[in-house]
Amino acid sequence: MAVQSSPVKVDQETHALIAHGATALHMSQKDLLAAAVREYLGARREEINAALRRTMETLDGTRSSQVAALTGMSKERLDELGGVRES
Repeated sequence: MAVQSSPVKVDQETHALIAHGATALHMSQKDLLAAAVREYLGARREEINAALRRTMETLDGTRSSQVAALTGMSKERLDELGGVRES
C-alpha cells in the first residue's frame, strides 16, 4: 500500500533552506524534511514526554478537565465562563 503524503506550508525563507539543503545533500526535500523532523523531535523527546505527563496529570475523567487541557484554561476560569456540561 502506498504511503500518502501531505503538503507542508512553510514561509519562503524556510522553503529556500529546505531546497538548498536538499540539493547540497543530494536528497529530496521530502526526505530532508522527514529526517529533520525526526531529529528535532528525537532531541526533544524528554521535553515532549514531560509535557504529556503534565497534561495527563490534569485529566481526571471529567469533561471540564478535558476542555481545560485542550484550551489551556483553568477549571476555575471555565466555571467563571459558565462551566462545562458533564453529560
